[in-house]
Amino acid sequence: MRDIVTLGCTECKQRNYTTTKNKKNTPQKLEFKKYCRFCRTHTIHRETK
Repeated sequence: MRDIVTLGCTECKQRNYTTTKNKKNTPQKLEFKKYCRFCRTHTIHRETK
């Protein structure tokens, strides 16, 4: 039931993290504040395709 999704930085558009989510419980896109090694700062990472 859980699907693997990729998280991408909203600043530089690099895809840095992967995680899983249950699409039945959370149909909207995931959004976390995580560290981006390309920007060298904490930025918002949003679910990408």
